[in-house]
Amino acid sequence: MTATRSVLVVDDDEDIRESLIGCLEAEGYRPVGAANGQRALELLAQLDALPCLILLDLMMPVMDGRRFREEQLRSPVLSQIPVVMISAYAPDPAAVARDLKIDECLPKPVDPTVLLELIGRYCNPKPAD
Repeated sequence: MTATRSVLVVDDDEDIRESLIGCLEAEGYRPVGAANGQRALELLAQLDALPCLILLDLMMPVMDGRRFREEQLRSPVLSQIPVVMISAYAPDPAAVARDLKIDECLPKPVDPTVLLELIGRYCNPKPAD
């Protein structure tokens, strides 16, 4: 499996998930959506190639973002996929991100310009000099 321009969007809010997917498609990415962490793990097991990035909400039914990340980190293959936490989780999202070894953290509502710049860093890395 190799990284592609696909991005896994994991959020239980269908409007947010579809909005993020639409934004990514407009920029030439191939987003895949999942409504919870369990579905995201199922999708990852079915994909021919790993996504270049996972956008992860924390608060979801069935399997929340914290549990998904714990499961992801147990897999030598899946743990290599960078994760950007997107959450309205108020107390201290940066501390949660550090605790879960999450690469980046963005507050909801997400600024599309900031999001696309961040995704570009992971999915379109600049060649080394």
